[in-house]
Amino acid sequence: METRQLIAYVIRPVLQALDMYSIPALTLVAGTAAQESQLRFIHQLGGGPALGLWQMEPATHADIWDNYLRYKPDIANRIKNLAGITTAGERYLLFNLFYACAMCRAHYRRRPEALPETLEAQAAYWKKHYNTPLGRGTTDEYLHNFRRLVLPYLTPEERRLLRE
Repeated sequence: METRQLIAYVIRPVLQALDMYSIPALTLVAGTAAQESQLRFIHQLGGGPALGLWQMEPATHADIWDNYLRYKPDIANRIKNLAGITTAGERYLLFNLFYACAMCRAHYRRRPEALPETLEAQAAYWKKHYNTPLGRGTTDEYLHNFRRLVLPYLTPEERRLLRE
């Protein structure tokens, strides 16, 4: 996966179509994919249940639909329209990049606090809300993967606005 294209043709347009675009949203969603799959794997290694570049587990996917999007029909409809689907399903996480990206953003959107603006704070936010304190991933891994796989492909303006 070429990161520049993922950002230009998937992440940025999805966030804009959902009316959820900001530099922190773009960098957090890109960083999440970099950390979760290294932008390479669409099914969790080792036989785990996580699916897609954003490695979302089916239980998390169901929880987002049952306990968040069910009460946010405008967002739910935008996700379906954007993904070109009529009904949601975890299988789309494997092959529909727009859908998987939108579900990652919806996952973070459920949280009441604002998205962090610094890279270190985003790593901590990912750990707390996406990987969870019990997950195996670390903030150091997130920072390493972001700097290696995402940072070189951000625009100068995006780099400037993401305070390291």
